Amino acid sequence: MKNNPLKLNTLQLKTLTLLQELARHPEYSSPEEDGTVRITSLPHAHGDHFHLGDGMVNGADATGLRNEIVWKALARKGLAISSYPSSISLTPTGLEYLTGMRDAILRGSAH
Repeated sequence: MKNNPLKLNTLQLKTLTLLQELARHPEYSSPEEDGTVRITSLPHAHGDHFHLGDGMVNGADATGLRNEIVWKALARKGLAISSYPSSISLTPTGLEYLTGMRDAILRGSAH
């Protein structure tokens, strides 16, 4: 599969990577009957980072999580369904999209 066939920019790729990870955690997401996964809440930062599962995410990598323009771009490309600011759902295409950024964004937890 070609890397980034929809030509997402870096902020969109980072945001999609984090949304995909949030979709894996039931405390942040809810699967829907149509195959989408609705992100029901976003993690709260403490200091310059937040924890997600066993990993840590730098706040600088998460600026798109609360950015309406990024949500709309992901929706326009068929990767998400935006109900900004209350929720965003990843489509099956969005759940499977290979961003190649997971290891760079989600780091082992320091504490």
